[in-house]
Amino acid sequence: MHLEQFSYDNKIVRNFGIATIIWGIIGMSIGLLVALQLIWPEMNFLTQYTTFGRVRPVHTNAVIFAFVGNAIFMGVYYSLQRVLKARMFSDVLSKIHFWGWQLIIIASAITLPLGYTSSHEYAEMEWPIDLGITLIWVVFGINMFGTIIKRRERHMYVAVWFYIATFVTVAVLHIVNSIQLPVTFWKSFYVYSGVQDALVQWWYGHNAVAFFLTTPFLGMMYYFLPKMANRPVYSYKLSILHFWSLIFIYIWAGPHHLLYTSLPSWVQSLGVVFSIMLIAPSWGGMINGLLTLRGAWDKVRVEPILKFMVVALTCYGMATFEGPLLSLKQVNAIAHFTDWIVAHVHVGALGWNGFMTFAILYWLLPRVYNTELYSKKLANVHFWLGTLGILFYAIPMYWAAVVQGLMWKEFTPEGVLKYPNFLATTLEILPMHMMRAIGGALYLSGVILMTYNLTKTMKKGRLLANEAAEAPALEPLVTTERSTHRRLERKPVLFMVLALIAILIGGIVEMIPTFTIQSNVPTIASVKPYTALELQGRDLYIREGCVNCHSQTIRPFRSETSRYGEYSKAGEFIYDRPFLWGSKRTGPDLHRIGGKYPHKWHFDHMMDPTITSPGSIMPAYPWLIDQELDNSSLVAKMEAMKTLGVPYTDAEVQGALQDLEAQAQAIAQDLANNQVEVKSDREIIAMIAYLQRLGTDIKANNSTANNK
Repeated sequence: MHLEQFSYDNKIVRNFGIATIIWGIIGMSIGLLVALQLIWPEMNFLTQYTTFGRVRPVHTNAVIFAFVGNAIFMGVYYSLQRVLKARMFSDVLSKIHFWGWQLIIIASAITLPLGYTSSHEYAEMEWPIDLGITLIWVVFGINMFGTIIKRRERHMYVAVWFYIATFVTVAVLHIVNSIQLPVTFWKSFYVYSGVQDALVQWWYGHNAVAFFLTTPFLGMMYYFLPKMANRPVYSYKLSILHFWSLIFIYIWAGPHHLLYTSLPSWVQSLGVVFSIMLIAPSWGGMINGLLTLRGAWDKVRVEPILKFMVVALTCYGMATFEGPLLSLKQVNAIAHFTDWIVAHVHVGALGWNGFMTFAILYWLLPRVYNTELYSKKLANVHFWLGTLGILFYAIPMYWAAVVQGLMWKEFTPEGVLKYPNFLATTLEILPMHMMRAIGGALYLSGVILMTYNLTKTMKKGRLLANEAAEAPALEPLVTTERSTHRRLERKPVLFMVLALIAILIGGIVEMIPTFTIQSNVPTIASVKPYTALELQGRDLYIREGCVNCHSQTIRPFRSETSRYGEYSKAGEFIYDRPFLWGSKRTGPDLHRIGGKYPHKWHFDHMMDPTITSPGSIMPAYPWLIDQELDNSSLVAKMEAMKTLGVPYTDAEVQGALQDLEAQAQAIAQDLANNQVEVKSDREIIAMIAYLQRLGTDIKANNSTANNK
């Protein structure tokens, strides 16, 4: 048998590994800052670039795409070469992929604090960066499939299945969710609006978690865990069942983020049903991983790497149990918009993604540097710091969620809200937020300790940039296996097509009727497009990240209609691009805020929230009063809206500036009548105009209690 000589590219693995560590520290440090801002508003530093609303998406994207993203590529580039017995298809493409991904991260880290955001959760970057992500993802795909095609191993190991599904699905999700009409270089409008936009976003958002934070890590689990434990995967048949059922069912579950909203009820029900079904394949993967450790549990006691893996799998099981639990309407009614959602996400991110990444880093870097880990003791200390960090983070958030959720819903014996002032419910849970910050600090300290340990490890060894290997040439295709799946594993293109079909079915069934059947999104005659000034104010609301703390959808509960007013209707959102329903209420819902308070109240609230709401943790926005409203792209915005179907007339578009000035003058005059002198061309005027418009197109019949 002739053996071919080749080498593995470890340099690209090392590069992604170092990037993982650096971005992990940056992303988690920003996360700690964000946690502190919810306790002490002064940690917003009174600058427009460091407020919670602008910094929070920096944290989420830095952790998801920078820390976890680089970890994915590190693990994929290492394992793919070895299971396929081939060097990566192109060293040039590997370098383009690495540096392109880092440039995307840097561009996001610069633009998001500047207020250039689409506001779509986990997809806040504007269209030029979205294009960059698309190009780099294609580069990654070419490099991966090129390697699969030139492989020396005919059989495709289970890890490769998950990598293929990840590539295909993330590509579909990103493209569909990013269809926008550019207005300027850093401004665009989604082609979807309102209910349709919400459905697309959470079809994307839920499945970004599924196919970026889950499937690639499952692929890495199937490769690295057997290597670490020196045991084969427990069950090949279970891995087949796990893979196909997971990718088929996961894609349907997105609507469970939109329960009790104006999304069509049949779509909500589909989301609930498939979310419950999702427990089976998710736990199947967890069980397959844990049972791989049979006979190796004595090693877990002494090997910190295996400790990280066991906790990672446990957190995966917990997070994938929580998701279906939160999709139950009775649970969702209390938990949604609370810190339970925050805890749920972080159990997955800190426990599943974080701990598996740490295990792989501890196992992989010493091998590519041909040395031993500098200190197992320090790795053990890191494990316990990280574990305590997760517990100190998650448990207080669960407690805070239950406390606040029940406070929102509590009535007195007389039938009125016991806590009509929303702020009272926020201040009640501040001690839990302090505990969360302690948990984050513990977790971050563990990462810093790991960085020291791995730095010493790398200095002790020498990088094997090109690791020598040998393997027989790929044998001609002979389909002698009885197993259909074994035969399928020999055909990567067909495998990719079948995976694509599996993930497309759910999205097509849920979205096409919502987009094509008019009765799913009924119109309301009294709902009109935003005026020019209101449109500008809405863009300022988006720029400042107000949606990170305030929802704009009132659920049909007595507690919410008593607090806020009439519940939200699908037809009210037809001109909203993007939708702004939110996923967390740190502050009250704002969908019926219009006309509730005078202009001066809003002016005072934005200048210093404690004037109107003593004890408020909302940051001040004094720059809105000082900065002149930029109307240079106003006509282009309205033209774009018109192109997308908003019924602006030509006269309204051409006279936009005059209409804006007239409405602004009226608001400025009202403020002047109340001893507030502010120029009509300031940003605060547009913000007030937008807030005063919210929820006024239909008249609420119910009286509203104090919203603050």
